[in-house]
Amino acid sequence: MKIYNTLTNKKEAFESIEEGKVKMYVCGPTVYNYIHIGNARPLIVFDTVRKYLEYKNYEVTFVSNFTDIDDKIIKKANEEGVDYREISSKYMKEFLIDSEGLNVKPATIYPKATEEIDGMIKVIEQLIEKGYAYEVNGSVYFETKKFKPYGKLSNKNQEDLEAGARIAVDTEKRNPMDFVLWKPKKEGEPAWKSPWGEGRPGWHIECSVMAKKYLGDSIDIHAGGEDLVFPHHENEIAQSEAVNDKQFSKYWMHNRFVNVDNKKMSKSLGNFFTVREIVDEFSYDVIRFFMLNVHYRSPINFSRDLIQAAANGLERIQTSRDNLEHLLKNAQQDDYNEKESMLNEEKELEKYKTKFETAMEDDFNTADAISAIFELVKFANKNTDSDSSNKFIEDIIILIDELCGILGIVSKKKKILLDEEINDLIEKRQQARKDRDFALADKIRDDLKDKGIILEDTREGVRWHRG
Repeated sequence: MKIYNTLTNKKEAFESIEEGKVKMYVCGPTVYNYIHIGNARPLIVFDTVRKYLEYKNYEVTFVSNFTDIDDKIIKKANEEGVDYREISSKYMKEFLIDSEGLNVKPATIYPKATEEIDGMIKVIEQLIEKGYAYEVNGSVYFETKKFKPYGKLSNKNQEDLEAGARIAVDTEKRNPMDFVLWKPKKEGEPAWKSPWGEGRPGWHIECSVMAKKYLGDSIDIHAGGEDLVFPHHENEIAQSEAVNDKQFSKYWMHNRFVNVDNKKMSKSLGNFFTVREIVDEFSYDVIRFFMLNVHYRSPINFSRDLIQAAANGLERIQTSRDNLEHLLKNAQQDDYNEKESMLNEEKELEKYKTKFETAMEDDFNTADAISAIFELVKFANKNTDSDSSNKFIEDIIILIDELCGILGIVSKKKKILLDEEINDLIEKRQQARKDRDFALADKIRDDLKDKGIILEDTREGVRWHRG
């Protein structure tokens, strides 16, 4: 298996630090709003990487953090006149709803920044002791010139970074490229006690500390969007390697951006879409399928026509599988018939599986892996009919489900419920809750979820949307 390593700018054979185990860290969301389609891409891509590693029998410890204290969270809380914790708690829950809808496997651990501040203070103290950081008027900065390899991930040297730095002049810093580890309290903002006075940690220190605590000093894979290469991941490397004297991550993976109608996604351009907005018209399954139709290291263009094309492609797979299931119910023979034996069925199916695995082993080329699934579907459509044996049909269904499952694609169509049916079931669930029949209420919720209907219990009542 080969992975493109941003650190070396080339594909490298994958070898985990500990045989049979993979320690993987993916930068998680800052929870102040619903996730947008740009956020959805790394969520889907690196979940697929994890799923494939697990398919290859690796034991994956997958850590993804929540940044639950940040300027954006504080701003949103002030706008709504609530405590910052109310904002972060709400959008952590909303993130997990979207994550589940996108068929993303829950992280092994979801650490929260506010619960790890003691550990951040300890690491900052160690960086000061080792001469990599300094304190000025309650702020603590990492001195980038002291870390000689600084810039190795983004392939930038110190001189170029300083010359091109678009950073506000800060007279406290020794160097314009030094970055904050701890910042002093501002009026009206939450703060924590520290040796440098009340304040809160900088963003970059969070991930270094959480990765160290939950995965160790050295990890196998660190991943995120390409916008994180510099400065976030560059600064993580500096902090982690300076304090631990070890390579932080062996492999660095980054997905490219999502553009909308061939333009960079931006609120100012009016082309900014949350996942929830897309789900109002298309399902979570379609969003995932759309994202995986392009290799993660290529930019992806989002448009209504392209996501509709993805919806049509997913339907082709699901229709073929449904047709096979219908044929299976009516099939008579238990073993391969003469025609199927001539096809050398087992060898034929193995061909598609091999093509799928070859694509995934080449830096997780999901686009080519999906092509292998389409070829399998075409083979199934051409070579199965009412005379097919149930073993032949069953083997094809099993393989379609297996390959789609590795990618997190739902291969079977969901029954579409009418709005009236949904509202009736919600009423039954509400009544069950009033009757304290929580088992029935949970069953109704789970049955609706299986049919692609996501329920949200809010202060204003139950809201639902199609997922």
